[in-house]
Amino acid sequence: MISFLIFLGVFLFMECVTWFTHKYIMHGFMWYFHSDHHQPKYENTFERNDIFFVIFATPSIILFYLGVQGGFNYLFFIACGITLYGVCYFLIHDVLIHQRFKWFKNTKNKYLIGLRKAHKIHHKHLNKEKGECFGMLFVPFKYYKI
Repeated sequence: MISFLIFLGVFLFMECVTWFTHKYIMHGFMWYFHSDHHQPKYENTFERNDIFFVIFATPSIILFYLGVQGGFNYLFFIACGITLYGVCYFLIHDVLIHQRFKWFKNTKNKYLIGLRKAHKIHHKHLNKEKGECFGMLFVPFKYYKI
């Protein structure tokens, strides 16, 4: 039971980490890597912004390794929470919102439509200033209205 609570707590906490990182790091001193993501058209399959997948995956990989070495201890379940959040982030951000893969093009789900609307508001700003809606899975309720 404690392992599940660690996993769930880390998964939920990752939304806070994402919001903070997106607002203060990606739209701050690492804007160089994130800036191409705010351009209307992608010229390449990959963006400089994709480096953040590697940055976020690294602690998870290390924690998986340490957690398995310790006999599937709490570090393993922290890594599971981070990894599941990363999978959800990929599915929501890259697949649903930006359509880098055409898997969920015609959703009628109010929650998913709300996520798309909030992210569209975020992307109306092409520069790092005046951003809004920095979260991914939890966005203001006003975007869920159809």
